[in-house]
Amino acid sequence: MNNYAEAIEYLYARLPMFTRDGASAINKGLDRTIQLCEYLGNPQESFKSIHIAGTNGKGSSSHMLTSILEHAGYKTGLYTSPHLVDFRERIRVHGTPVEQEFVVNFVNEHQAFIEKIKPSFFELTVGMAFDYFAKQKVDVAVIEVGLGGRLDSTNIITPIVSLITNIGFDHMDMLGNTLTAIAGEKAGIIKPNVPVIISEKHSETEVVFREEAKNHAAPITFASDQWQVKEHVNSSSDYQELEVISRSDARQQYHLQLDLRGSYQAANVKGVLSVIDVLNTQGWHINADQVVGGLREVQSRTGLMGRWQTISNEPRVICDTGHNEDGIKQVVENLARTSYQQLHVVMGAMKDKDLSHILPLLRKDARYYFGAPALPRAMDAKTLQQMATAHDLTGSAYETVLEAYNAACEACKEGDLVFVGGSTFVVAEVLTSLQAR
Repeated sequence: MNNYAEAIEYLYARLPMFTRDGASAINKGLDRTIQLCEYLGNPQESFKSIHIAGTNGKGSSSHMLTSILEHAGYKTGLYTSPHLVDFRERIRVHGTPVEQEFVVNFVNEHQAFIEKIKPSFFELTVGMAFDYFAKQKVDVAVIEVGLGGRLDSTNIITPIVSLITNIGFDHMDMLGNTLTAIAGEKAGIIKPNVPVIISEKHSETEVVFREEAKNHAAPITFASDQWQVKEHVNSSSDYQELEVISRSDARQQYHLQLDLRGSYQAANVKGVLSVIDVLNTQGWHINADQVVGGLREVQSRTGLMGRWQTISNEPRVICDTGHNEDGIKQVVENLARTSYQQLHVVMGAMKDKDLSHILPLLRKDARYYFGAPALPRAMDAKTLQQMATAHDLTGSAYETVLEAYNAACEACKEGDLVFVGGSTFVVAEVLTSLQAR
């Protein structure tokens, strides 16, 4: 490969990729990831790691923890997926994306082995991230699960603590049709004697996590039992304010100004704070001021995008990557907290997405602009429009996401709001377009 563009094209073109190919791109097992990492010298064994799984909230939680650790002075790696604008978003150290040169050199150096074992796009990306973190000599790496947990490529690590966030319905064709089945897949990241934090306690999933933790002699904490959000004040346009108090010791409390605006972050913060408590018992040194400072600067330190993010003020545009039932419920809740005259919604979906539990949740008083992301898996906009019409959602279909977005912005009057969402890939295309301008 002569340059970064050629290296990325090689990765996209030659390797199975979930975002393009769907479930057929998932290798149901860890064999190839193990094989790749053994070939690379098992780089994942040369640094400490924190492993994060969950249906929703794992990305935000990963970025929160990274920001806190960096604020505390630790050299921190961060692996997340998918990316929104640039592949390099997936692999960061101190918030800085992996260098283009590293990606090119990695592909060139290991191309023969890549073509020999034919890993998936995600498997190769995981190996690349581990290799990069090892070479960067990070103190710790925060590793976000891609899909599920038990069979996810990231699950070859032995972390110092694991975190499992919200459990909800998503990817049921691969993870199961019940919350207990899905929780079982997420619980697959629990390791022997490694503390595990569960952000939220639910009757349907609690027994699954407790049983798996017991089987592995893993200390388990439900963060929602440990913390309560006493106050939730949206008094600032830049931050949401959270008063978080320990349920066991009222002296342990945080007044947080969080630069992530979604109301759902209140649940994520509980899990993050419980992880920090575990780290401090293990000999890490993270004080309250560093927690507060890290959570105030999540976006600027880590580059997190797409979580209830304001991307334009004229017209006013907010985007969010929530795309499953729980994610859409959170979006609707945030919209209810937001003032506007008329709501314009730009949305798209994947063909393999079950929308039967999502479309009924959407606001019927909004105007919809349906567009198809530029992916083979994308649902045709007219098909999505027809499905939405059956649920009394009124709008127009456009060939592309950007045509839908531009139409919404043109229709937006003073006091109105444009919301972009329904799919990670819809948000990605709009953000990419805005950054290119």
